[in-house]
Amino acid sequence: MADLNHVVLIGRLTREAELKYTAGGQAVCKFSIAVNRRKKNGDQWEDEANFFDIVLWGRQGESLHPYLTKGKMVGVNGELRQDRWQQDGQNRSKIEIVASYLQLLGGGSNQEKQNNQSPAPSSDGAAYSSGSREDGFADDIPF
Repeated sequence: MADLNHVVLIGRLTREAELKYTAGGQAVCKFSIAVNRRKKNGDQWEDEANFFDIVLWGRQGESLHPYLTKGKMVGVNGELRQDRWQQDGQNRSKIEIVASYLQLLGGGSNQEKQNNQSPAPSSDGAAYSSGSREDGFADDIPF
């Protein structure tokens, strides 16, 4: 049986996305999302927040960076990656989700609502996939 590493999450950004470039010029966009889970505690329902770090690479990260604002709801499809290093003689590790597909969903930050503007594409939920060919066209163009 083959191994499987696949993650699907829907949540809201906890902070503005950060866009940086590697020494080789590759774009890296990093942000975190909060995913709420409701659970019953006695007679009361409680919300429990879980936080996940997301990484978008390349042109996908560059093009989505302006739309990834605090409070924006997104759907993420990707895989888990574990980064390991040593710090002060201690072994450390961190798990991130490397997104292969990201969809902008409804809702945004309170600041966007107050300014009565939305930097995101139309409310139909624009989707972005890293499955693009070298010529700049997506593989799944419907025509």
